[in-house]
Amino acid sequence: MAVVEIDRGPDLSGSDLQAEVDRIRAAGDTPRWWVHGARPEHRDLAAALGLAPVRSLFQMRRPLPLEETTDLVTRPYRPGVDDEAWLAVNNRAFAWHPDQGGWTAAVLAGRRAEPWFDPEGFLLHERDGRLAGFCWTKVHPATDVDPPLGEIYVIAVDPDFVGLGLGRALTVAGLQHLAGRGLEVGMLYVESDNAPAVGLYEALGFHVHQTDTAFEPADA
Repeated sequence: MAVVEIDRGPDLSGSDLQAEVDRIRAAGDTPRWWVHGARPEHRDLAAALGLAPVRSLFQMRRPLPLEETTDLVTRPYRPGVDDEAWLAVNNRAFAWHPDQGGWTAAVLAGRRAEPWFDPEGFLLHERDGRLAGFCWTKVHPATDVDPPLGEIYVIAVDPDFVGLGLGRALTVAGLQHLAGRGLEVGMLYVESDNAPAVGLYEALGFHVHQTDTAFEPADA
């Protein structure tokens, strides 16, 4: 059984959503409907289709530059050189995460092949000769509804270095980098139930811009 994502955004007009859910279930798979910018009417529609919320992400934003600064020493990621160390830290830090945990060299190579990838915005921090944490940033071009956005794409601290304030410092370092590139809006995604992370980002001036919700069959 596989999870098959139905990514229809916030559109409520499609009458074939039920048919798509039924088709996926008939094939023995689990449909997952992602709604970006979910509203109460999406929850009502999901309930009518027998779907229940299983995951919720906050997209948080704040203006750049940040008032706070950091002198944390970082360096750019080196493709092919830092892969093994980075994968080890990432997978230890995100052992619990459905998307970010369990990455392989092939997954990392796939991200490096994306047109947005920039090693200069992939910041690594080392201590005692080890990779202690990282802040991987991403730049989104302007759209009809948004200005260019500077994203904290992935950020983590190795469990051995938790409690040293590195999470906040790395976030600030990433935002400094993005502001230095001329970005005026910073953004990130965080699990809505990750209270420590949400609290950190709120303390840095982020606010919830929208909530993205995944719905799956209630009887799955």
